[in-house]
Amino acid sequence: MKVLVIQPKIGMGDMVIYLPYIHAISKKYGVRLSILAKKNTRADQLLSHDKHINEIILLDRSKDKSGSHDGIRGFFKLISQIESKKFDKVFIFSGSLRYFLISKIAKIKNIAQYPLFRKNDNIVTSAKLFTEHELKQIISTEPKIFLKKNDIEKAKNKFSKDHKHICLGISASGNTKRWDIKKFIEIAERLDSTFACKFYIAGGRNDQELIKLIMNSKIGLKCYSFENLKISDAMPIIKNCDLYIGNDTGWLHISSALGLKSLALFMDSPVSAYGKYSKNISIIIPKGETEVSTTHNTLGKDRVSLEEVYSKVLQLLN
Repeated sequence: MKVLVIQPKIGMGDMVIYLPYIHAISKKYGVRLSILAKKNTRADQLLSHDKHINEIILLDRSKDKSGSHDGIRGFFKLISQIESKKFDKVFIFSGSLRYFLISKIAKIKNIAQYPLFRKNDNIVTSAKLFTEHELKQIISTEPKIFLKKNDIEKAKNKFSKDHKHICLGISASGNTKRWDIKKFIEIAERLDSTFACKFYIAGGRNDQELIKLIMNSKIGLKCYSFENLKISDAMPIIKNCDLYIGNDTGWLHISSALGLKSLALFMDSPVSAYGKYSKNISIIIPKGETEVSTTHNTLGKDRVSLEEVYSKVLQLLN
């Protein structure tokens, strides 16, 4: 039996959140799956050692409609790609009519999909209810990323036991979701004076200016940046860290799925969707907000207290 999963959301964090349901589908049917996902999810790197995955089919769609799978021509190109693989069943984690039609025209006989045209859903709740309904079983929301044991051990050998190793997630999908870089530097300085630490800066090339500020600070000599690393090369390092501290971004969800204690700073994104699905995630919200009220347009980055973050970090490290 050949099974396809269509996951059209764009972020790394989204890809990680869907992993429990992808793994459950694989186990239910006893097959390795094909995953259709966008390049920005980094699914090819996140899942490169996942025993439940057979292949990643990159979905090339973009905001400016220039992707090879955009438009009418791209629609039929994707149909041709999928039809050639002769899938027996597809799970579509979206209410998009486009993906239903693609699957139907590609002659996939068994199509499982969210209700058509559904929007603004809770990513975790929708995926859980959908997959549980289809598989007729209860599924944990806890994700897991698989790595090679040799890669984990190789990274571990470079870690000093005399230090606390802390991943700082400074990246974010927008400025309103990003804690002030000066506060990241200050929290690092305070932690280093308490424990003696090494810091691993989880950011990409779009974060170079912020990374430069950290590297030029007093704490810079104790920092290592991921900016030029592939996600697949950074993950064994994260796996060996003691803690993640950072914004609600893809790095948070990767850290959690690697089994790392993760302190997530929610300032302008929904806690109910992205902060409650994993036992590894602890959250801090803006002063004056609740877990329910902290969502899009909360605009609370200036109300996340450094003292509260420091206090919570001490609890998690001890």
